[in-house]
Amino acid sequence: MANLIQKAKEQIDSLVMAAYERAAQKGALPPGVQLGGTIEIPKDAALGDYACSYAMAAAKSMRMPPRRIADELAKELELEGSYFTNAEVAGAGFINFRLSDRWYAEVLSAVEAEGADYGRADTAAGERVMVEFVSANPTGPMTIGNARGGVLGDTLAAILDRAGHEVWREFYVNDAGNQVELFGRSIEARYLQLALGEQAVQFPEDGYHGDDIRELAQMLFDKYGDKYVNEDEQTRREAFVNFALPHNIALMEKHLERYRIRFDRFFLESDLHKSGYVEETVKLLTDNGYTYEKEGALWLRNTDFGADKDEVLRRANGFYTYYAVDIAYHRHKFIERGFDRVIDVWGADHHGHAIRFKASMTAPALGIDSSKLDFLIMQMVRLTRDGETIKVSKRTGKAITLNDLLDEISVDACRFFFNAKPDTHLEFDMGLAIRQDSENPVYYVQYAHARISSLVATLAAEGNVVPRVEEIDVSKLSSDYERELIKQISLLPEEIRLAARDYDPSRINRYVIELAARFHRFYNSNRIKGEEPELLLARLKLADTTRMVIANSLDILGVTAPEKM
Repeated sequence: MANLIQKAKEQIDSLVMAAYERAAQKGALPPGVQLGGTIEIPKDAALGDYACSYAMAAAKSMRMPPRRIADELAKELELEGSYFTNAEVAGAGFINFRLSDRWYAEVLSAVEAEGADYGRADTAAGERVMVEFVSANPTGPMTIGNARGGVLGDTLAAILDRAGHEVWREFYVNDAGNQVELFGRSIEARYLQLALGEQAVQFPEDGYHGDDIRELAQMLFDKYGDKYVNEDEQTRREAFVNFALPHNIALMEKHLERYRIRFDRFFLESDLHKSGYVEETVKLLTDNGYTYEKEGALWLRNTDFGADKDEVLRRANGFYTYYAVDIAYHRHKFIERGFDRVIDVWGADHHGHAIRFKASMTAPALGIDSSKLDFLIMQMVRLTRDGETIKVSKRTGKAITLNDLLDEISVDACRFFFNAKPDTHLEFDMGLAIRQDSENPVYYVQYAHARISSLVATLAAEGNVVPRVEEIDVSKLSSDYERELIKQISLLPEEIRLAARDYDPSRINRYVIELAARFHRFYNSNRIKGEEPELLLARLKLADTTRMVIANSLDILGVTAPEKM
């Protein structure tokens, strides 16, 4: 797939290398020097479209002033048939290149040829990557933190897919351990209060106090009446957990689908226990001398692997800790299922845990390349409206859950806003998210798409159908606004590459906002309707190409691209 940014840089490298060989043969530059340096896009377009620093990088090896080296290289550049019209020496020794009509035409051709696949690459060569995200505790509704993690994980997965990876989305369900036992006791208490009276049964102090527990107890009572009142505690709690957990997991799946997130698998922690995989993993660590016993508990010598403290794997009561289960789960990801890379999307409160856990993964007996385990750590979210912090839902009067938020804010706005830079605290302005003006970034971008769609339909009705690239004169697109818009279009493949490399899905937000801004500047400064035919068709092609790239960008974000607004 086409990455015209990379192609231009590669061509500059080839052109300069060939120029150096010619200069060396003529004796103008010393032979046998390995050229290197940077090729960048200057912030100021007046300096050119690309700036090459090879002459400065070679100054020490050649024992010559960089400006003189640049002059000699520039003399030998042969640009005919290339992406560039000219190259000029500037400053201390930069060589600045200016793009030709051929390059601009190839950008438009790439979008035309690739359509919905524009921006996709195959550079990752099918590396199998698991992105594990959300993984909310199934004992309660999903929170605003889960809402942010869901978007970041899902968008990162979409970006990795477009970068050429084979991507797997997974939700890890903590359906075992202390929290599930407490969940069962909490439902049991509410159920018995319904059957025997609220005063007859004391609710556990450390229990789950949410209304969702009351609702689950009511569902059980409505279905079974007082059937479980006289059952023994173990049977009763087991029955309640077996009813409530699948109900909650199904509800999570339903709410996530509403949020346009679908997982390849909901992986149950209980499956690791039932299969004996946790026990096997801990035994593997013990057999290799990585553990020791202290006060009846089994500890992992995590400090041996560079962590700041050791970790308990099995408590004195014989139960495995969350840490032990997590090691087993990640071993299962790499060893049993063969993922080449694993990315966990975790909240800021897991930062220290991530560092210690990555150290654990270096234990040789696990057989894992710890460099293949990565973490996307996201910061906290604060909901605001009119400058005030919001903690409860208008509808329910309770703490805002993901589902409550989607009752107030569109899925498009939620997904766009939550996909802000992961490593920064997010202030989600609910008032801004519902505004229909240019201050709302998702509205601003969607409006650009709708505006172009309307323009294309109007001109088609008048007999001006969007032409193919070979049917237009690209040289007609010569204004600064037109050229800057095409350059922005060309950046999508590069933005996807960098977003995948840096695990930063927010790059696509920033990219498409800038694309919409450049389109609006172009459209407000350059007429399309009423222009002479050649110019009208060239600008129409540029507008429709922009529409396609906006749609591709929004698709990555899981946001709709409306044709009317």
